[in-house]
Amino acid sequence: MYSLEILLISILAGIVGSVLGLGGGIIVTPALTLLFGVSIEHAIGASIISVIATSSGSAIAYIRDRITNLRVGMFLEIATTVGAITGAFIGGLIAPNLLYIIFGLLLVYSAVNMIKRKKGGQQEQIAMHPAAAKLKLGGSYYDKAAQEQITYNVGNVYGGFGVMYGAGVVSGLLGIGSGSFKVMAMDVFMKLPLKVSTATSNFMMGVTAAASAGVYLLRGDIDPHIAGPVALGVLAGATIGAQIMQRMKSKTIRMLFIPVLLYVAFQMIYEGVAL
Repeated sequence: MYSLEILLISILAGIVGSVLGLGGGIIVTPALTLLFGVSIEHAIGASIISVIATSSGSAIAYIRDRITNLRVGMFLEIATTVGAITGAFIGGLIAPNLLYIIFGLLLVYSAVNMIKRKKGGQQEQIAMHPAAAKLKLGGSYYDKAAQEQITYNVGNVYGGFGVMYGAGVVSGLLGIGSGSFKVMAMDVFMKLPLKVSTATSNFMMGVTAAASAGVYLLRGDIDPHIAGPVALGVLAGATIGAQIMQRMKSKTIRMLFIPVLLYVAFQMIYEGVAL
């Protein structure tokens, strides 16, 4: 019964993580600690597994349907990886509470910008950034909800790259996920369609989580009795979520994402003040 309950909650986490591009950890970790009394170490270990499972379950569908922008994902993965290494090295030099507050405020700013973007399902008419043109980062995808082919340009490459580097620093320094930063960097700064941002975020998080999962495994933080049901549930949920997301309007996804973004922002600010 214990495993079945974890499985059911993990399915929900997989659906939410796949639709919003957050990896599912935002539900898995608090659910395991608050509802099942799992230690925070094992909950975080299971959360890492859930991120890999979410990415695996949804990335296949998103890549097959050409929604994921692989070039953007791999380009920004450089910033995230270098940032994570930087965060690990400067852990003793910067006060973590200051970073919590700074990035919490950045998320609030991004949420406000998302609210201001009135053209929910419409791609803004922006010029292709010179760096994006050189790297061939632009693309197109078929929107099943709008039933049309959408071609998009990519703007403010340096701004998006900088935010991704900062997200990597925070992730490496504080050991938190950065799915909300990934979606925000691509949507608010680089002006990618929200569906592309979500799909690409799912792809990127799987790469990042897979790199760090070995560390958690060696520490003994991954309990098979917990991680097993989580992986199965999240994988199933992510597969379902990938189908749901493609049939949702971008405006609807944005309205779902903004409250989550604000929740994470205020949680980070609260943690920063409390430290």
